[in-house]
Amino acid sequence: MLISTRGNERVNSAEAILKGLSSKGGLFVFESINPIGFGESFLTLSYNEMAKKILSFLFDDFKAEDISAAVDHAYSSVNFPKGAVSVVNYDGYSFLNLFNGPTFAFKDMALTLLPSLVELSKKYLGDTKKTVVLTATSGDTGSAALNGFTKIDNTNIYVLYPNKRVSQFQEKQMLSFNGVNSKSFAVNGNFDDCQRTVKKFFNQEKFNTLDLSSANSINIGRLAPQIIYYFYSYCELVHSSKIKFGDNVNFCVPTGNFGDILAGYIAKLLGLPVGKLICASNKNKVLTDFFKTGVYDANRDFYTTNSPSMDILVSSNLERLLFMITKDAKYVEKLMEDLTNNKKYVLDEKYVAELNSFAAASCDEVETVKLIGDLYKKTKHLMDPHTAVAYGCYEKYKEETGDDTFTVILSTANPYKFSDTICKALDITPAEDEFDNINTISKMTGVLPDPRILALNSIKSDYLREVWDLDATYDNLKKVVGELDD
Repeated sequence: MLISTRGNERVNSAEAILKGLSSKGGLFVFESINPIGFGESFLTLSYNEMAKKILSFLFDDFKAEDISAAVDHAYSSVNFPKGAVSVVNYDGYSFLNLFNGPTFAFKDMALTLLPSLVELSKKYLGDTKKTVVLTATSGDTGSAALNGFTKIDNTNIYVLYPNKRVSQFQEKQMLSFNGVNSKSFAVNGNFDDCQRTVKKFFNQEKFNTLDLSSANSINIGRLAPQIIYYFYSYCELVHSSKIKFGDNVNFCVPTGNFGDILAGYIAKLLGLPVGKLICASNKNKVLTDFFKTGVYDANRDFYTTNSPSMDILVSSNLERLLFMITKDAKYVEKLMEDLTNNKKYVLDEKYVAELNSFAAASCDEVETVKLIGDLYKKTKHLMDPHTAVAYGCYEKYKEETGDDTFTVILSTANPYKFSDTICKALDITPAEDEFDNINTISKMTGVLPDPRILALNSIKSDYLREVWDLDATYDNLKKVVGELDD
């Protein structure tokens, strides 16, 4: 069973996945998380086998054979021709590459699976309505969600993204999926504005013949698959003799909406030997400040940075952590009211100690560019700016604490998705066209781009882009979705 962070609403797995948000606007969490029995038998499991074991344990009201079919469909050679994930080892740390999927970002790890979980949930509930998936994105979630849900029958998907605050690559990728059952809309605002609109829509709108669902990490079906690669990477470190089975491992996670790192916390509760979860932020360091002070304060300037997927001031999944450590839905609801009304809340001192699984640091844009260039010169390893933020925060954490626990740095996107920043890091004068940059970087480094990346250059963004004024966004969305309601 799952329980809401507000109002104590209890639902089964299918209901939680299909609803996305609870009736009171809360997020669903697993009512209890018991150890999964992590033992050396896990070392023999493939990625798909591990996924089936973990997801069947968490979503225990689904039949194992249904979970198995969904996993094999998601993590197929079609979606992941080079394998689901890969680990690149160095002395004291590793990069966990999570961008082998169809849209070249870690979001694929969950969003190739979520559509099958939604279909499965509808089957279990006998639901034949059309599903409308609404998603806000800071860049990568949109294309990953579109890739998954455009292939599902009786489903429409609409994506809101901040206008001129995603890369050319990311926008072309999203617009490439425009079709009869899918569309992306650029909003004259930031990611928080887009996310706020979607959450408000879920809370206020009801339709006769439609189910509303979400592909954001507010959906537990999106969050759960991200737990898998924490276990898998740990086993890979044992295989490569970087650690011994049972040793603690730290994970450093580039963080915006707090979903990816929360998956690591759940992995720890399931029994994975996790030391610290290092929350890595860019200049929008509201999470860094929270973990250092216990005060969440979004009353601050919003920065558009070179790691745009982390340009977020309201991290939705933190609500789940608050509920998991307090076990108090009324208290969490009060904190969320404070955030809505005052853009700030203060965690009671008695709960601050419960945050000790986490550490936090931040890196700004200048540091990010330097980190990419320095690591490439040192190792020939090319990392995207979000991964660079995590790498920089790992170095800061290690210097501040002296903790030399082996650390896995989550590498969340293909570096070619952010070619202008890579150019600056490698002392290449960036061209206006990001795809010209990709060719230049490739010639210099010998790192060949995936052919699927180059194919996006033909997408005519200026022709396909539809821009909504922020004040009109809610009404426009209501019109688009309402036209589907019989």
